[in-house]
Amino acid sequence: MGDPVCYLPQLDEDGRMPEPRVTLRRAYEHVAGRPGERRVLVDRVWPRGIKKESLGADLWLRDVGPSDGLRRWFGHRPDRWEEFRRRYREELREPERSRLLDELAGMAREHPVALLYGAKDRARNQAVVVMEAIEDRLQSPPR
Repeated sequence: MGDPVCYLPQLDEDGRMPEPRVTLRRAYEHVAGRPGERRVLVDRVWPRGIKKESLGADLWLRDVGPSDGLRRWFGHRPDRWEEFRRRYREELREPERSRLLDELAGMAREHPVALLYGAKDRARNQAVVVMEAIEDRLQSPPR
């Protein structure tokens, strides 16, 4: 089974787990945000049937989303998830996308950030990959 996980290094001075800096929210679910939270849509296409006002996004970073070709190829097929993830991480290294990730990481250092997405699959979508990339940046010093 492996070694047990120790969470002690992650506890704050009061012995509590800190709030996550970045969370994921499905665009079709209206969940109240945390105080000071920034809501950022990270889909290349606007979620169907949702009006701008009802989504409540502070920002739409469509250019951080996967390319149209990669998005179409993936088609939310679970058997393509690992390859999609690898290819999308590659795309996120492109200068413009990397700059947007730096912007999101900077935002997450200042405020909690909720990444909004439209996909039905909560575990396998582009927002998961964006969150991983932001968390990687939060582990290292700001650029």
